[in-house]
Amino acid sequence: MARRAEPPDGGWGWMVVLSAFFQSALVFGVLRSFGVFFVEFVATFEEQAARVSWIASIGIAVQQFGSECCAWVRWPTTLGKEGIWEPEEGKAKGREDAEGGRRRPPRRTPSNSPGPIGSALSTKLGPRPVVMTGGILAALGMLLASFATSLTHLYLSIGLLSGSGWALTFTPTLACLSRYFSRRRSLAMGLALTGVGLSSFAFAPLFQWLINNYAWRGALLLVSALSLHLMACGALLRPLSLTEDTSVGGPGAQLTSLLHHGPFLRYTIALTLINTGYFIPYVHLVAHLQDLGWDPLPAAFLLSVAAISDLVGRVASGWLGDAVPGPVARLLMLWTTLTGVSLALFPVAQAPTTLVFLAVAYGFTSGALTPVAFSVLPELVGTARIYCGLGLVQMVESIGGLLGAPLSGYLRDVTGNYMASFMVAGAFLLAGSGVLITLPHFFSCISASTSRPQDLVIEAPETKIPLPKEEGLGED
Repeated sequence: MARRAEPPDGGWGWMVVLSAFFQSALVFGVLRSFGVFFVEFVATFEEQAARVSWIASIGIAVQQFGSECCAWVRWPTTLGKEGIWEPEEGKAKGREDAEGGRRRPPRRTPSNSPGPIGSALSTKLGPRPVVMTGGILAALGMLLASFATSLTHLYLSIGLLSGSGWALTFTPTLACLSRYFSRRRSLAMGLALTGVGLSSFAFAPLFQWLINNYAWRGALLLVSALSLHLMACGALLRPLSLTEDTSVGGPGAQLTSLLHHGPFLRYTIALTLINTGYFIPYVHLVAHLQDLGWDPLPAAFLLSVAAISDLVGRVASGWLGDAVPGPVARLLMLWTTLTGVSLALFPVAQAPTTLVFLAVAYGFTSGALTPVAFSVLPELVGTARIYCGLGLVQMVESIGGLLGAPLSGYLRDVTGNYMASFMVAGAFLLAGSGVLITLPHFFSCISASTSRPQDLVIEAPETKIPLPKEEGLGED
């Protein structure tokens, strides 16, 4: 495959945007609308809110944790001369020793070493079959969940199986998208992720209507059929090779460099804190409104109102991310702070008009932070390391996704209402915005991607791998 010197900022990238649009709809649109099933599960299995909350939390955590394995689907590389990583295609199995004329076997690298799923995917598969396989797993999990007779069955089917399918679809697509765009990356991300807002608007009342007419088991069968469309999304992916790919090292070298990169680690901590509180309204807002006396359908419709505002926020934030000078991290901090404030105010509101206003505010700001969150990462690590970087971020932030909803449910069980749940969720986002202030060039007037970070040389077994100046990782 021919290598391009830089991202094309268009071309087939727009088809990847279309694929990401539908994938985000079918993954996070379903997750965000799962609150309508939450009430049904509590009533059917007669369990506490904290135990039922683990269903969505396990799904979110598996989706994010599993992304680290599937994020390495682009790196069938082997170590070449002078410690430079080269494509496997066309390389001889042995190599002439420059000094002694002896042939030596190829060195064992992170991509050809025996290892778990990540190594197998990186050497044998590409993003297209991986994403299509994820669609099958996501649909199969929902199908099996419709026959569940206990919460354990739902933990395994929706949480583990569907979560694994979501892991194989979402992150590889966004990483592929990041490689197709540079100048218009934030806009492309914003357009791709509007699928979450549109599907959340449609799915919340749709799922409630399906539950009213077919019960929750029949509704899950139809959600399973929807999830199969992820296979078509995967068929649209076309990997893009860039010239810088051979100079940044394989997965092991990239992972080592990222783990020694202070700004990347702080960014990961910030997103983990944000992720802990981010999904709380989509799991517990419907139940909170029903505690206030709302009927199920109007409560589900309020999620749709937030979803429409979310859609507008994603497009507006994507445009601002490319148009406003300065680092994108500043916009991310702004939207995160406003999202945390709106979450903390939810339990204070009682009047329907106030609740609708807060739903609109939360939808806009939480939607706005998503595209810029994914746009900050290439500024920190470069496009050549985006697969490994995004996978590592998603793996670590899965801790927040796993613990957030159960913690909220536990606080509801202890206090008898959701006041503490929403306030603690808002506090997590505010803490994450505080960490974002520590990122490099935060107060600069130029984008972080235009600065010249210091070179970073990482020691790997028997070799040194210099990272390129143009997008090398800066030291703390």
